[in-house]
Amino acid sequence: MRPVSVVAPPGTIVAARPPAAVGAGNVEVSQRVADVCLGALAQVPGARVGAAGQGTMNNLLVGGDGWVYYETVAGGQGGRPEAGRAGMSGVHTAMTNTRNTPVEALERAFPMRVLRYRLRRGSGGAGSAPGGEGIERDLLMLEDVTASLITERRVSQPWGLAGGEPGAVGQNWLLPGGDESLAERLVDKCTIGMRAGDVLRMLTPGGGGWGTPPV
Repeated sequence: MRPVSVVAPPGTIVAARPPAAVGAGNVEVSQRVADVCLGALAQVPGARVGAAGQGTMNNLLVGGDGWVYYETVAGGQGGRPEAGRAGMSGVHTAMTNTRNTPVEALERAFPMRVLRYRLRRGSGGAGSAPGGEGIERDLLMLEDVTASLITERRVSQPWGLAGGEPGAVGQNWLLPGGDESLAERLVDKCTIGMRAGDVLRMLTPGGGGWGTPPV
């Protein structure tokens, strides 16, 4: 590590000073730092770096009367330079110390129901090594709650490399009463009140593709 110098001037996003907000600095800012470092290394001739992963932990906090639930939702890994090594689907990248909670355990412990939990087909970027797929997850609230989202990659796409295409951006939706016709797009970071019967939908980003897509 001797040739490596870290330059982090005070007051920047990675060296914040009070009263700057630093919530989610671990789970979200670290993802951006990893993408920037890998993106820089990818520009070195001969470097073999994978395309960008989903770049977020998709943090969700839900709280009701006497309880709080916090989860992170997986997404797509970037395609890798080895021939045919597609990115993995439905995984965390860069920050990987969060286990998947079984649906049965979640529903037994909290007044929520998981209506949908599957891979988000088509969200990974095309390439000779395609990006991995994100996740589609619908949560039905069984009582009135407050929900907070801290997510990234809802505007900028996870980048591809070596001719690969970017992954799809993530999306957050509120479905009042579970009604698709009333679906409201949510911003990447927000706190909302939800009534019993409302559904929170999260579509997580896919990974970028690596290499020119086959014809």
